[in-house]
Amino acid sequence: MADKIRVLLVDDEEDFRESLAAELKRKNFVPACTDSAANAIHWLEENDTDVALLDIRMPQIDGIELLKRIKQISPDTEVIILTGYGTLDNAVEAMKAGACDFLRKPCRLQEVEVAIKNAFEKKILKKQNALLKNELSRKDRHRDLVGKSQKLLQVFKIIDKVAPMDSTVLILGESGVGKDLVARAIHRYSRRASQPFIVMDCCSLNENLLQSELFGHEKGAYTGATSLKHGLFEVADGGTLFIDEIGEISPTIQTGLLRVLETGTFRRLGGVKDIKVDVRILAATNRDLTKAIKDGMFREDLFYRLNVVAITVPPLRERIEDIPLLVEHALQTSRIPGARLKKMSKEAMDILMSYHWPGNVRELLNIIERAIILSDKEVIQPQDLPLPVQPRSEYFEKFDHNPSLAEIEMDYIKWILKKTGGNKKRAAQILKIDPKTLYRKLKENPATEGFQ
Repeated sequence: MADKIRVLLVDDEEDFRESLAAELKRKNFVPACTDSAANAIHWLEENDTDVALLDIRMPQIDGIELLKRIKQISPDTEVIILTGYGTLDNAVEAMKAGACDFLRKPCRLQEVEVAIKNAFEKKILKKQNALLKNELSRKDRHRDLVGKSQKLLQVFKIIDKVAPMDSTVLILGESGVGKDLVARAIHRYSRRASQPFIVMDCCSLNENLLQSELFGHEKGAYTGATSLKHGLFEVADGGTLFIDEIGEISPTIQTGLLRVLETGTFRRLGGVKDIKVDVRILAATNRDLTKAIKDGMFREDLFYRLNVVAITVPPLRERIEDIPLLVEHALQTSRIPGARLKKMSKEAMDILMSYHWPGNVRELLNIIERAIILSDKEVIQPQDLPLPVQPRSEYFEKFDHNPSLAEIEMDYIKWILKKTGGNKKRAAQILKIDPKTLYRKLKENPATEGFQ
């Protein structure tokens, strides 16, 4: 190992420097010598160096200051401080600055040799740890995006390429495919990962509130604006702003967003001062923006600013082979209070594999959650799955006519009530509707008299 160790010796005492370099060469190290910090900096900028030995007292730039500069220009180089004036304060200062060892002069050759080898081993260990951390990070990179289908792997490749950049990304796909997970993955492996990741859902607010949320407002900007409000662009400064369902924003907000993308500035509502921000924008939509442009509903120039890189997340029906992995992941990570860890039977899995999934991954996760709650056993069976995913021949054959949508809905409501033992509050939670809505539906349908 020793003949591979490249050592730089920096000391203004020529006799000590030359004699130590000769001894190190005899021990199969590869030494280089210099008498000043300036020359040492130049050497390190031009040559790979494993270990640097620095005298703490030198003219112009001392060993501690040189140590700090080495850590800036060659952070992988390990540093050993040598001094004839060793004190505890010197040692503490050197260690805080990044030195790996501290030796007093005069020092024996064997002592120096051991210190160099230890420093080199420390460098190698740091490198191995960094590689291991990087490999673990790579394997965990897309932990929330579960699947191994070719279409999903293609999405992973694009994420890996675009994440380190600051490019704007437009994420396309149907509702429920996981566009938000793609956005989070991009942020997680960007240089902004330690900064805020802010989400704005454009479907949840009207135009005025959305404009206020994004850009903020000054006190008195409009009726009810009783104090200054910082917008999400300010909150996300230095980080990432994910604008979900961007196809729903109005022409006014489109204009403001375009300005941020082009200049990095905006004004609060009611404000006259330009505010500068450094925000990476990720946007998502399930709409066809090219059609929206033709219909005059979306600005073409904004589309091109957003569409620097486009990622299309495939619907679940186009990656059926990922369903078993998604199911297993959902079962293993379920956080339903009081629920036991469960498995999916082959028969139930076959049903899930044959379903067309209009709601994509979100629908699948909801169905699994319901099955975990309603299943009486540790293995989920076909009868534990909601009626919409059941094979049509098994469900519809009981009707002697073509059932209406209202009949099918009520059939499902009765099935849920039966599974909950008539507990209407729990049934409403599973159905994700207001209890009042459930009571109304039961009251309107004479066939549910036993459940009212």
